[in-house]
Amino acid sequence: MRIFWVQVVDASFLTEKAKETWSTTVKLDAVRGTIFDRNMNTLAVDAPAYTVAVNPKRIHDLKLEEPIAAKLSEILNKPVPEVMALVTAKKKDGTYYDQREVREEGWKIDQGLADKINTYIDELRDKVGKNADVGIYLLKETKRFYPNDSLAAHLLGYTDKQGKAVTGLEAFFDKDLAGIDGSISYDQDRKGYKLPSADEIYKPEKDGKNLVLTLDQNIQHFTEEALKEVYNKYQPISATAIVADPSTMDILATANMPNYNPNKYWETKNQANFYDHSIKSVYEPGSTFKIITLAAAVQEGYFNPNETYMSGQIKVSGWPKPLRDHKRGGWGEITFLEGLKRSSNVAFVKLGYERLQKEKLGKYFEDFGFGQKTDIPLFGERAGTMRLDSNVDVATASFGQGGVVVTPIQQVAGVAAVANGGKLMAPRLVKEIIDPTTNTTTKIEPTMVRQVISPETSRKVGEYLEQVVSDQKIGTGKSAYIEGYRIAGKTGTAQKPKKGGGYEANKYVVSFIGYAPVEDPKLLVYVIIDEPNDQYVGGGSAAGPVFKSIMSQSLRYLGIEPSSKPKQETEDETKSEGKPAKPVAIVPDVLKLKIAEAKEKLTNQGITFDTIGKGSNIVRQVPDAGTPLAQGNRVYLITEDPKNITMPDMKGSSLRDVLEFCTLLDISYTITGEGYVVSQETTKDGDKMHVNFKLEPMTGEKSDPPPK
Repeated sequence: MRIFWVQVVDASFLTEKAKETWSTTVKLDAVRGTIFDRNMNTLAVDAPAYTVAVNPKRIHDLKLEEPIAAKLSEILNKPVPEVMALVTAKKKDGTYYDQREVREEGWKIDQGLADKINTYIDELRDKVGKNADVGIYLLKETKRFYPNDSLAAHLLGYTDKQGKAVTGLEAFFDKDLAGIDGSISYDQDRKGYKLPSADEIYKPEKDGKNLVLTLDQNIQHFTEEALKEVYNKYQPISATAIVADPSTMDILATANMPNYNPNKYWETKNQANFYDHSIKSVYEPGSTFKIITLAAAVQEGYFNPNETYMSGQIKVSGWPKPLRDHKRGGWGEITFLEGLKRSSNVAFVKLGYERLQKEKLGKYFEDFGFGQKTDIPLFGERAGTMRLDSNVDVATASFGQGGVVVTPIQQVAGVAAVANGGKLMAPRLVKEIIDPTTNTTTKIEPTMVRQVISPETSRKVGEYLEQVVSDQKIGTGKSAYIEGYRIAGKTGTAQKPKKGGGYEANKYVVSFIGYAPVEDPKLLVYVIIDEPNDQYVGGGSAAGPVFKSIMSQSLRYLGIEPSSKPKQETEDETKSEGKPAKPVAIVPDVLKLKIAEAKEKLTNQGITFDTIGKGSNIVRQVPDAGTPLAQGNRVYLITEDPKNITMPDMKGSSLRDVLEFCTLLDISYTITGEGYVVSQETTKDGDKMHVNFKLEPMTGEKSDPPPK
């Protein structure tokens, strides 16, 4: 009866239980997709990681509980009592565990800490016996790694130690990046070995897709460095900057302060550091918003730059107090163009409230994208608000206060439409999505939302805004002037509203937005500083210099020629100097090649090069592959972590190469002159290096070639 019961009645149940014993399934982890910048520099990648585990039973047998607990505490920065609890951990029956992981401090550590653990294991083996089990193990895993630490942290986001995407592009594109895990199922013998005749069920893993961003790593670096400086100086609640190509709305850089390091996100205790103000914070924009009112007025034919009006104050129907200019008494009777230069509120109340009026002004605000999301591919974007219910709402909205509240990304998209010929473009963060499994690429093209103003209006507005910067006597944007370049820009200084109504007396949001070159805009930069600790600074004095720093470095880095030569140059110099040397070759791709292979490839093309570092493979090259190389320039082959490299001799290098190289090595620098490097001087302040470069144009009169 028992045999019958086992073999017939319970046969199916017992067979399934037996299969659970002799069958096993192994998970095949998919590799998460890599995130690159527009030049294929790695911004986020899966990297090897290690989890520290201990064997309490083995450690007890060796009587090494106290020294091991003390040493692991020192290496992992974990309190000794917590480590001791792990190395002495027992089961309920009183026997020691065979393995316990050291969480969180020993979970998914990087190679540096793993090397220290391995060194300690070797020290123990010298005492216990060669190749002995000392009760400390490193379990190999993978983790998300951000090679540039905090660079573009808010945009990239991060994944936690469990591999869950938390914020930024990591979260928004998680389905593309994550891939699909695979598995293999098979039968095994009593010792766990695979049976050779067993049937296998194999489900291959599918690695995640790679993202190629519109972001430029070097411009991002310029932006963050400039933002850090102003943040440290004025200690605001936050500081935000966005750099875009106005013709496509490609986001070239976006940064916030305070910041965090996604490689060590758990060390950041203040949640404010994780907040992406560029899409989540809303502000009354202040006078930078006058650009929108100006564009609408020019389009409708209501702005005559030579027409005059009385500045100072203006009455609005239904509102008891007059609206005033920032200079309480005004400047007397002035032209509307002078009103723009001086950032007169009265001028814009006349244009927006009196001439365009509520319906028309509101329609332009809506067409420029305000009061609605831009649909940037990030979670958490806010729409802002447009409130034009009363006469005073319309009047104050015309100069960027009261009736309108915007996000920085909306402001950038709206002003980009003014700059690019009148086309409102959707912000673009991702250029391409590459599937490594199928080797196919999906391109994401720039998207035009609507035509808002005419190209002719766009041109006129650019010329008017240029005078806000170029007029060094009365222009509020004069701090952003860059000699040789035509810059269009506008300052903003907005009082912060109180929660119960009205405005704070001494709290401001200061900003600057502008684009260049005016005749063919390639870059748009917006800087916003929320509540600087000096109530007397404005958009021109605080945000203007940040704009200038980012814009000037980015223009030079991109090789955008000045609109005109600096005033001190003579006519003869203009004819012969400042022109790049004729390209002699296109830089080939030598990344990941061994040094000998890279040298042979460059030598065959007649390209001069320098090898920098002590590694055996090329990890970075300057300039990038595909760059035209001028006579006398060289290629720098970098073979190890840039942080460990000293500054090489860069005589004969172009300005762009200098900027790119210094950015790569995180070296501060100053530039004197134009053309090519003729000398350099390096100074050090502790661990911080600073290099002064002197550049001179390459003329046909010089008989000696540039140094090689």
